[in-house]
Amino acid sequence: MTVTVRFAPSPTGHIHIGNARTALFNWLYAQQHQGRFILRFDDTDRERSKAAYAEGIAHDLAWLGIRPDDTVSQSARFAKYDAAAEALKAAGLLYACYETPEELERRRKIRLTRRLPPVYGREALKLTDEEKAAFEAEGRKPHWRFLLPNFSETPFDPVRTEMRWEDVVRGPQTVDLASMSDPVLIRADGTYLYTLPSVVDDIDLGVSHVIRGDDHVTNTGAQIVLFEALGAPPPAFGHHNLLTTVSGEGLSKRSGALSIASLREDGIEPMAVASLAVLIGTSENVAAAASMQELADRFAPTATSRSAAKFDPLELAALSRHLIQAMPFAEAAGRLAALGIAGDRAEAFWLAVRGNLDRMDDALDWWRIVTEAPDPEGALSEEDRAFVKEAMLHLPAEPWDAGTWRAWTDAVKAATGRKGRALFMPLRLALTGRGAGPELADLLPLLGREETLARQS
Repeated sequence: MTVTVRFAPSPTGHIHIGNARTALFNWLYAQQHQGRFILRFDDTDRERSKAAYAEGIAHDLAWLGIRPDDTVSQSARFAKYDAAAEALKAAGLLYACYETPEELERRRKIRLTRRLPPVYGREALKLTDEEKAAFEAEGRKPHWRFLLPNFSETPFDPVRTEMRWEDVVRGPQTVDLASMSDPVLIRADGTYLYTLPSVVDDIDLGVSHVIRGDDHVTNTGAQIVLFEALGAPPPAFGHHNLLTTVSGEGLSKRSGALSIASLREDGIEPMAVASLAVLIGTSENVAAAASMQELADRFAPTATSRSAAKFDPLELAALSRHLIQAMPFAEAAGRLAALGIAGDRAEAFWLAVRGNLDRMDDALDWWRIVTEAPDPEGALSEEDRAFVKEAMLHLPAEPWDAGTWRAWTDAVKAATGRKGRALFMPLRLALTGRGAGPELADLLPLLGREETLARQS
């Protein structure tokens, strides 16, 4: 069997790191099993779904390193859902209900006062054709519920009916169908809810494993039954824990909180996002993986905790910084060239400055300092200005190398008596305009003697 997974976002907003967690769990699982990854846009909500969001989601996934084997949209597949709905109706498994939301709420409260579970009592199954016609005459349109097989003789007397599965993430799971209401599959306006299109697509696309957030655990029992009702074996299911903010709040596409697009714009490295999204809330150490293959080697679905994982953006920034500071020039070269950093000095420059970068774009500031002029914010006192001029008199002759800085400062120390911060800081400010940064032993050969002399005033 070929492992086939899917990531099924609704294109109603930007995906966030919590959504990326689901996408990455599926992608890495497929990679581990040489399987297929399908991107499925759940865009049956035509009013809220936007093509621009779908394009943005695809771009976000590509930035993370996820490249689907196939991409489909539910909006192009309504004929398949209609056919499945008609088959269920013909089998007596999809039945029309005419209650208003207010009527359903009243019944729910009555059941609660009687200390009964607040599940739908299947009153619609008792309606006669005349009663249905009367509702239709009033202008009511039915919503359609799927009849769960949680009874032996009469649907009005449900009995405990356990659905069991071996969860890819959580291990053995059990859901009692008697504790659930028959799920609504079609709204009164004729639009589909998530469940029926999702199951039809999983069957049609050959999805073998459904890996998603643990907020779907209770839905799984009903979905397994729906697969069987449509004549298909259910896939394997896996449910991972969800990400929350540090304060415990859920993430939302609508708010844009921690969206992948915003993290990318902030200069966060994609492998930092992927590493944290996958490893947080597991027994694995949260450390930045340098590649998707390395992350796949570390990925273990069963290592995931049952409780929600709190996501701290500061931890993400630290992982991103680590990746940049450890990045070899061969990997950075293309991105540096896109910033205009190229030429004979590019590799030596990268090795000199990478340890001081928080984001890749920060390299451009140091490139300008090296190739153009010191940061104008750096100011010297008159006393230090005079000291720098004297220090320039002791510059060694070229060629320069990593030992030039030590030779120069030793000579300046002997001539002026200055040492420590009093010696090094004025020279750093004169050469870079900044009070901290890369080692001057590495920067000095990049500047060269002529440019160094030009920076004494």
